[in-house]
Amino acid sequence: MKKILFSFLLISQLVFAQENNTSNQKNMELGAFSISLKVKDIKKSVEFYEKLGFTYKGGNIDQNWIVLKNGNTVIGLFQGFIEENTLTFNPGWDQQAQNLPEFTDVREIQKKLKAKDVKLDREADEKTSGPEYIILKDPDGNPILIDQHR
Repeated sequence: MKKILFSFLLISQLVFAQENNTSNQKNMELGAFSISLKVKDIKKSVEFYEKLGFTYKGGNIDQNWIVLKNGNTVIGLFQGFIEENTLTFNPGWDQQAQNLPEFTDVREIQKKLKAKDVKLDREADEKTSGPEYIILKDPDGNPILIDQHR
């Protein structure tokens, strides 16, 4: 237990130190964050997450997808829609899925990622505007969806 606490304190100090050192750098704003979970039985999954305090936010359980919220934590449950659990960001939205007055378009995010040699599994069409998305994977193969709805 002491090792875990020490590790947590060390990581916390590193994070705060890094925040102070990068305050002059502009962060890449990705928008609202949620995790999209692949589920086998959406009704059982909803029942389970409701026991954890999550409540209905959106979606349609009869179409096998639903969005649940607990505080600022948002999860999407998807039966038959996604191949694996996915980290999801929504440019243009805050954590309450409300439109932000200003945001970084997914195509601009794409340009910044490509300039940093980040491999994209699916690219946005840069000749368009409005809704679009990109998909990439982190070094461990975890999918990341950056999905702009407007």
